[in-house]
Order: sequence, then C-alpha cells, then structure tokens
Amino acid sequence: MRRIQLMIGAVVALLTVAGSASASPQANFYDYPYCLQGSDWGYPGLCHFWSYGQCQEAASGTFSYCGINPRFAFARQPWRY
Repeated sequence: MRRIQLMIGAVVALLTVAGSASASPQANFYDYPYCLQGSDWGYPGLCHFWSYGQCQEAASGTFSYCGINPRFAFARQPWRY
C-alpha cells in the first residue's frame, strides 16, 4: 500500500512539473481548470491539472475523482470587445 502511495505521489509531482512548464508565469496552483478531489484532498482539492486527462491519470487507482476548479470556472473573465 505504501508503495502505491509513493508511486501516486511521484506521478502527481511529475504531472505538476510538466503542467507548470507550459503554464503562464502569473498562474498559481489555484488557476488550473481541474482539481483532484476526494476525502484525501478536501475542497477544492489538488488543483494542478491543465487537462481532464492529466487529472484522471493522477486519480487512477485511488478513491479520488476529478472536478472543475471553482476558482477557475467562476473567475472574472477578461473584457472582450
């Protein structure tokens, strides 16, 4: 069980680094659109994922699930002409 937890931690860390490489410099971890949620993460969860697929891979084999980051979904949108 401990080995699986370590592997999941490594995958999450790797995905976080890969996702942050393509992120804009102003983005913080609350600005990503998808969060890993569940009893282990609280609310809104671990919000380090740019794509739903990244989040699903991190949630695979755990009791966690993916959801939309409320801070991203309800953020003020830039004005468009």
